[in-house]
This record gives sequence, structure tokens and C-alpha cells, in this order.
Amino acid sequence: MLPTKHYLTQADVQKILNAADAHAAKNNFAVSIAVCDDGGHLLGLIRRDHCAPLSAYIAEEKARTAAMGKRETRIYEEIINDGRHAFLSAPHVSGMLEGGVNIEVDGHTIGAVGVSGVKSAEDAATAKAGIAAIL
Repeated sequence: MLPTKHYLTQADVQKILNAADAHAAKNNFAVSIAVCDDGGHLLGLIRRDHCAPLSAYIAEEKARTAAMGKRETRIYEEIINDGRHAFLSAPHVSGMLEGGVNIEVDGHTIGAVGVSGVKSAEDAATAKAGIAAIL
């Protein structure tokens, strides 16, 4: 028998975006919020008013990196800050700043949320607020 695989539905993506957007609005964060599937493919994006256009690209890359790496992007930032600069040459990994959070169900990453526009810890908190809407 083949294993069952959980995945993000469009309804899940919308719940994540709505919850993360509500968290950002409550805290007056001008951020971009991206949701990717487990392969790093963009499923949804919000760029809030007054948010720098660049943040939309950064949020997507944070989500992609967290999804494909199956871990929070904060970990990659810590690796680099601890002196392992060679990690900057890792292929297909460009969102190595805190603010990308993978979504785990039954021990498997099914996608990720990336947020960009405010302090990194606030980006991550916004991503986690979105994820909490479906878990």
C-alpha cells in the first residue's frame, strides 16, 4: 500500500493568508506573505499596502527555502552567522533569512510560509500566526 500524503488545499492557503494578514494588520506590519507547497511552488501571495516591492520576492524565497529544506529559514541564517559562509553557495537556496516557516503535518513538511517587511522575528511570528489557522 502506498503512503498517504497530506497537502495544502487552496482553502488552506487562503486561511493561512487571511490569518497572517490579520496578524500583520493588528501589529501594523507592512509585509508580504507567501505560501508555497512542499516543492517550493508559490500557491498564494499578499503584499500589504506600503510594503516595499522587494519584500514580495524575499517572502517567496523564504517560503521556498523553508519548504524545500524542511526547516525554518532562521536555521540557515544561524549557520551562516556562525561562520559557515560556504553555505551561501548551496544551490536553490536564496531565502536564508529568518521569516520562512515550514508547515509540518505528521512529521512531514507539506509547505511553508514566508514573510518579509519587518524585523525577522516579527516576520516569523506573522508566518506562524498564519500556519496556526490550519493546524
